[in-house]
Amino acid sequence: MERLPGFRDFYPEPLPHPDEWSADVRNYIFAQWREVCRRYGFREYDGPSLEPLELFTAKSGDEIVGQLYNFVDKGERAIALRPEMTPTLARMVAAAERSYKKPIKWFAIPQLFRYERQQKGRLREHFQFNADIFGESDPGADAELIALLIDVLRSFGLTAADFVIRLSSRNAWQDFFAKRSSDASKEYDFYQAIDKMEREEPEKTKEKLAAIGIDAAEVLAFVEKGEPTVELGKILDNLGARGLGEFVKIDYNVIRGLAYYTGPVFEAFDRKGKFRAIAGGGRYDHLVKLISGGKVNLPGLGFGMGDVVLTELLKERGLLPKSEAAPKAFCLIEDETLREASLELIQSLREHRFAIEYSLTPAKSDKQFKRAMELGAAYTIKLERAANEDLQLRFKNLKTREEKILNPAEAATHLRGENGAH
Repeated sequence: MERLPGFRDFYPEPLPHPDEWSADVRNYIFAQWREVCRRYGFREYDGPSLEPLELFTAKSGDEIVGQLYNFVDKGERAIALRPEMTPTLARMVAAAERSYKKPIKWFAIPQLFRYERQQKGRLREHFQFNADIFGESDPGADAELIALLIDVLRSFGLTAADFVIRLSSRNAWQDFFAKRSSDASKEYDFYQAIDKMEREEPEKTKEKLAAIGIDAAEVLAFVEKGEPTVELGKILDNLGARGLGEFVKIDYNVIRGLAYYTGPVFEAFDRKGKFRAIAGGGRYDHLVKLISGGKVNLPGLGFGMGDVVLTELLKERGLLPKSEAAPKAFCLIEDETLREASLELIQSLREHRFAIEYSLTPAKSDKQFKRAMELGAAYTIKLERAANEDLQLRFKNLKTREEKILNPAEAATHLRGENGAH
């Protein structure tokens, strides 16, 4: 029985094959996301994997249905596996915003699903780090969110030589379009053409823009000039004051294809250009109003960062940590009459937060020792009887091969004193 195309199994280290996905790496990435959010005062939330289909079509139109895992459930409800988290978040915020002081700063790590063609860096499921702010329209909120993104990437060991945040503005492009066309019905097509401009042949972009009545040469000149708007200037100044200016540049090639963005938008890119965008987001001041049917109107902004591209980038840069799943000690039970006393010792050490392994069933000494080495244990511990029949603990450092005889009551203190690590 094989897994579904575009889905992943996550194995504990060591992996059965280099191409498999690591549960240890996934946990490491999640831990970094959570830790940086803690420092920035973001609180974690979550929502259901299944939502009413209408929640996603309200935001993205009926065309999104072709990209979804959707069906009619036993209650005759049209539902879908969530393809993104922002509509769920907007629904939750609209329902409960009066219970929270503003600005609301939340993050989540949902698993998302899209039925689409697989390609490098894009699968049919992935985990995504989402961070959002609601209730603040000042550009300081945009800078705060971008600073969070920068520090998240830096927490993995990435530097300004590895990535850049390309900052743009839907407002700037809106003004550009308004000065050259009075046909509002073509505005979305214009945004789509700009969004695909870097990925398509220049002639194709030129044709698309000409059909809208826009001169491609003017578009290219606008991008080339890269002059920040007042709004973007404030964001740059804010990030510069934090010492993060080298991580950001104005790049009007970025426009973000989603229709709901209303202001500054940004994407994080690998400077070597080997990967898809690492993260992307922006301001969406009307989404809560849309999702709530006009009942709640709160400005919002956020970004998403998928685990697939990030993992590939960290692997390529050699920044994935070695697995730390090895036990602190392996308890050898060579005298079965001491199994109960050994279990008592093992339980005590685990309650002191040490990772301790042992043989669940009777086994020869050499087999137990081999298992300790396979697991990468730092020490072996063994209860034995002294000449006076009292219990003593034989403590062995597997790296130095040094052995010590201890009172069993000293086990936890000695393990902690070796290097302070659990």
